[in-house]
Amino acid sequence: MTAPRQADARPGDGAVGAGAQPGSPVIGVRARPGSAAVGVGARPGSAVVGLGARRGSAVAELRAAVDVVLAEAGLAAAEVTVLATVDRRAAEPGVRKLALDRGWRLVGLTAGELARREVPHPSRAVAAAVGTPSVAEAAALCAAGPGGVLIVPKRVFAGVTVAVARTGSAGA
Repeated sequence: MTAPRQADARPGDGAVGAGAQPGSPVIGVRARPGSAAVGVGARPGSAVVGLGARRGSAVAELRAAVDVVLAEAGLAAAEVTVLATVDRRAAEPGVRKLALDRGWRLVGLTAGELARREVPHPSRAVAAAVGTPSVAEAAALCAAGPGGVLIVPKRVFAGVTVAVARTGSAGA
């Protein structure tokens, strides 16, 4: 199967990754081994939501967890530009719908890319199951790019984990 291409577009503008349906969110998966997936589609100073979830999670579960975290952090959904996760979750309907509904770019990262990112709260259980010690924190930080800072460490809900990073400023 061909990996979705990196696209320079936002959901709904007609540009979709390979194999995606029109109107679906853009998936920014870096297909080249060893590529540095950083700063994918995030505006300087914007927020990036990192998401870990069990396979088949419903959009309502995902939305509820993300909404709690954003509210507790005092962030509006409009401040978020990217929803980042492991590539296999980025292909799931619930995750795709959440990104599309919010107008966020959907970025899927390989387990290898996530594993290379140092995080404050690694998990042995996640490493064994997914091949990386972090999904939510690592995805948020990777997509936030150089100068990105974790502003909400992972919050674990039933089957969903959410973290938020802020991208570096334009001058960073």
